[in-house]
Amino acid sequence: MNKNFKENFMKYFFFVISLISVFALLLICYFIFSEGIPFVKEYGLKAFLFGKVWAPRNVPASYGIVSMVVGSVYTTLGAIIIGLPIGLLTAIYMAFYANKKAYKILEPAVQLMAGIPSIVYGFFALVVIVPLVRKAFGGDGMNIITASLLLGIMILPTIISICESSLRAVPKSFYQGSVALGASKEISIFKVVVPAAKSGIISSFILGIGRAIGETMAVYLIAGNQPRIPTSITQGVRTLTTNIVIEMAYATPKHRQGLIATAMVLFIFILIINTIFYFIKGSEKNYE
Repeated sequence: MNKNFKENFMKYFFFVISLISVFALLLICYFIFSEGIPFVKEYGLKAFLFGKVWAPRNVPASYGIVSMVVGSVYTTLGAIIIGLPIGLLTAIYMAFYANKKAYKILEPAVQLMAGIPSIVYGFFALVVIVPLVRKAFGGDGMNIITASLLLGIMILPTIISICESSLRAVPKSFYQGSVALGASKEISIFKVVVPAAKSGIISSFILGIGRAIGETMAVYLIAGNQPRIPTSITQGVRTLTTNIVIEMAYATPKHRQGLIATAMVLFIFILIINTIFYFIKGSEKNYE
């Protein structure tokens, strides 16, 4: 009787805790959508999403966010172009080439990178990457290139850890069979093991996008923060996240609603990314 009581108590206790987590998510969704949807209805969805001018202080005010959507997309794509190959190759080295001594150094280093605050990454970029980009491309060095380089570094821990786990999850018989048939180690890895781990690699790609598009403080320091559609990768941009951080402190009620609507668009982007990740992981389980 006492044992059954404890089991039932713990069962319902954990159930309540899980409900609290779900409730917190629903509360966030309610806050964002209850403030954002009325603003979009009043201002107009087309004018909000595709308007080229963001000028809340103008009369009449303009709340077009297309320039910030483009800025977020450009910096995120740049980060993936930089981070995915480096992360995948690092994961391959850690899974198949690194000896125990090298692995003991690399594995904690990757974990440490994941724990470094984003503001520290931002200061690093401000002191190191910005001067290098300024010297190489001219201008003030605060542009899409700088932001992409920094975000590419920041998403490496996510990509490396997921890719390594996916590569190690592939049955060793795949690799051993390829080698037994006469293929070299490199061909066995890239032609057999990597394709077999493609769902995990794609998952790391998607989560890397989510990490990059949601980054704020580091990008705020080095992206230039000009609300315009860039015509060159050497121009500065403003992302959706940095726009909220920059202007929320002095926003009027209407302006504040516009910023919350911007957060709603960002939330939808992240939701789509996570939904894609969920379906990919689901298809991977079905394959297994």
